[in-house]
Amino acid sequence: MNVVIIGLGYVGLPLAQEAVRVGLNVTGLDIRESTVDGLNAGRSHVDDLSDADISAMVAGGFRAATDVASVAPLPDVTVICVPTPLSESDGPDLTAVRAATETAAKLLKPGALIVLESTTYPGTTDEVVRPMLEKASGLAVGIDFHLAFSPERIDPGNERYGIRNTPKVVGGITPACTDVAAAFYGQVCDTVVAAKSAREAEMAKLLENTYRHVNIALVNEMAIFCHELGVDLWDSIRCAATKPFGFQAFYPGPGVGGHCIPIDPNYLSYKVRSLGYPFRFVELAQEINDRMPRYVVERAQQLLNREGRAVKGAKVLVLGVTYKADIADQRESPARPVARRLLGMGAELSFHDPYVHSWQVDGVNVPDAGDDLAAALAAADLAIVLADHSAYDPETLTGHARLLFDTRGRTRDHAGARSGLAVELL
Repeated sequence: MNVVIIGLGYVGLPLAQEAVRVGLNVTGLDIRESTVDGLNAGRSHVDDLSDADISAMVAGGFRAATDVASVAPLPDVTVICVPTPLSESDGPDLTAVRAATETAAKLLKPGALIVLESTTYPGTTDEVVRPMLEKASGLAVGIDFHLAFSPERIDPGNERYGIRNTPKVVGGITPACTDVAAAFYGQVCDTVVAAKSAREAEMAKLLENTYRHVNIALVNEMAIFCHELGVDLWDSIRCAATKPFGFQAFYPGPGVGGHCIPIDPNYLSYKVRSLGYPFRFVELAQEINDRMPRYVVERAQQLLNREGRAVKGAKVLVLGVTYKADIADQRESPARPVARRLLGMGAELSFHDPYVHSWQVDGVNVPDAGDDLAAALAAADLAIVLADHSAYDPETLTGHARLLFDTRGRTRDHAGARSGLAVELL
């Protein structure tokens, strides 16, 4: 089976790896020449795959290209894994999906399968991708070729769940399309879940991320008023999580990052608004999560004031500038709006992150505090934990920081985390 994967980022590349591993002939297409050149040379650009992983893929027959003309023979399966960001008006931006669909149409042959994995609103596969493919090829979906949607479920940095052992949802334009897509994914995934159609599969992805988005907003808002009430929300969550049914623990933080949580629910909100209804849950959750960086800076200002310091001129160290723990991915990281506000207030800002060695905020280079975390903590008037990297162990944080604001709960189980004025949790 010949497979082409369009988009070689954090979604497409792990899929390509698993497809190569089971013996499929895989070609990857990407518009970035640097990405293609690096992959063909055995270099990885995503957190979950090492250079050794990429070298093994190349040895197994994988090759990357920018030019669709280099793909031969025509693929049996084409999978679209391109970004779906927001437009300037916060609506869906399907520019990359449309471009990838045009590429897929050039490769389409009778009997082939095309799958869209890019997160989008319900109806995209049928209303956008399908007519483009049919018009360009002269072939009919469900008769001459197969078309399906299968939401990506990649969790960067997750060492427990990957492509193989994460259940894969597939939904086709027709039942036959679903069957063909399920047969393909059955080769690279242990469990395949058939949706009623592509629309249900598209909605499943948005439901998953909207669920997380709303629950994160709930605990973020609770963190704000629990601080005012003198309630340790972290301890309340610990207690509530002992209930064996009806509760799942979510934790507060400085905001939300990555592609999924800050962006995907807006695709669902857009579709609902097109029907003439407001989607109040998503809009309110977005408002709450968007304001968390401002709240973090306000709390930081209060902590400095309590110690007799102003933000202006204070040495502030931000710990972790990626959007989640133990990866280098900075997409939509809340660290950037936090830093932007602190810089605007005159703070002398520096950063520490074991996965990031240079960092800019609005074109301004933020100094790297260096590899000596203990020394960096001791030199700062205030340190703020923004990403809960495992390198930030509680003993180091509480033992060396002069003043610590822990927005990720790294020190919540440490005896020194609540003693005196040195450490405060979000």
